[in-house]
Amino acid sequence: MRPVSAAAREREAQGHVIRALVVVARVGLGCGRGSPPAAAPRATTVAADPDLHLAELGRCALESGRSIEGCRLGYRTFGTLNAARDNAVLVPTWFTGTSKDLAALIPGRFVDLRRFFLILVDAFGNGVSSSPSNSAVQPRLQFPQFTIRDLVEAQLRMLESTLGIHHLHAVVGISMGGMQALQWSVSHPTFMDRVVAMAASPRSTSQDLLLWTTELHAIVDDAAYRNGEYAGHPTLRTATDVMELTLWTPGHRALRTKPADLPRTLAKAENDATLDWNDRRRQVEALLAHDVSAPYGGSLVAAAERMRARTLIVVAERDLVVSPIPALQLAKTIDAETLVLESGCGHLAVQACETAAVAERVSAFLGRSSP
Repeated sequence: MRPVSAAAREREAQGHVIRALVVVARVGLGCGRGSPPAAAPRATTVAADPDLHLAELGRCALESGRSIEGCRLGYRTFGTLNAARDNAVLVPTWFTGTSKDLAALIPGRFVDLRRFFLILVDAFGNGVSSSPSNSAVQPRLQFPQFTIRDLVEAQLRMLESTLGIHHLHAVVGISMGGMQALQWSVSHPTFMDRVVAMAASPRSTSQDLLLWTTELHAIVDDAAYRNGEYAGHPTLRTATDVMELTLWTPGHRALRTKPADLPRTLAKAENDATLDWNDRRRQVEALLAHDVSAPYGGSLVAAAERMRARTLIVVAERDLVVSPIPALQLAKTIDAETLVLESGCGHLAVQACETAAVAERVSAFLGRSSP
């Protein structure tokens, strides 16, 4: 057998990751539905284990005044937790993504497993953690709306009560995961030493809100959605196509997809849309409500004054899903490090176009000694 070079192996691995992540970002994955949620918290032994685990949190109170009953969070761990229990790096999932998807990208590349204990955590509404699709007591639209702040509070409970971790080295996230990282920095400013937010924003611009409003309308106005009481998993073509329209820049789309291939590309995206539509709806609603400055009179400066962690902001210059403007404004306010991706790829620049460069920068940032 002819030996395969390291470069060739890297290209092959990168290709597998890109193909998987493009499918995930297009339409979301629903997996690990699991058994009905338990009603009370229980402890889980901390271990380096890439298998899915569920942290049972009992009742999770929400900003709205409602609660998620039988609240659970999915998570996976990699690496070794040190004796001081302070070398953990938390990585929340992106929109529609799962910890399984993160496991194909983050360990050993963005986060050095020789130094850090990596925790990948599933968001509500992704079909793994508590979601409309898997709740026994709050099924479908009985499942309450939640916010990015609610996700952070549930993650805090998981860390402290399930894993016995009371301080993090860092919170790192991409897209909606990066929004959670920024919310962590505002809500619990001394809980972590560092924050990395990639292709994320502290709050939405009107253009961002237009996208998510359109996505929400595409779900709820589709006759097949049946006000959330659909049977099986209907195809909601417009809701899928909205994201397909914005994930790449027009120029990059033209390079990726020949005009004659577009119908097949859209059909594949629609066929791959396996995440439950009520799950997707609740995550869209969380994105529409996202604003770290909301509790501070809408002042981003006031929110930024709470932030203590050293921060790296990574943006794609031509991101059509999450505008880079608010993140760059925040970076200037808090004197954060920045990395601006100029490939013209768009929102998926971190996962699919400039992955190696971003991973190197993030890994170096996490491993750098404090001044």
